[in-house]
Amino acid sequence: MIQDYEEKILDLIDAMVETASDDELFASGYLRGHISLAAADCEQAEVDCIDMLKQRVDGSLKDNANELTPADQVLVANLWSNLQKHAS
Repeated sequence: MIQDYEEKILDLIDAMVETASDDELFASGYLRGHISLAAADCEQAEVDCIDMLKQRVDGSLKDNANELTPADQVLVANLWSNLQKHAS
């Protein structure tokens, strides 16, 4: 389940590359790393729950918020929200 969801999200990110703004490209690249790490963590823990994946991504973004400016945090959060809507 998680692997399929991760693939959908990453496919959505890949599809936006040609038309994305610089800000969207930055946010998608940043978010891709958090999604992949969260999916790998879930796999290692033998967790196959999409909600758990989402929680891990949210937690990772929160834990690493100091890496981004407040404006970039908003960009990443908005993209993450939009990707979740389109992947469902």
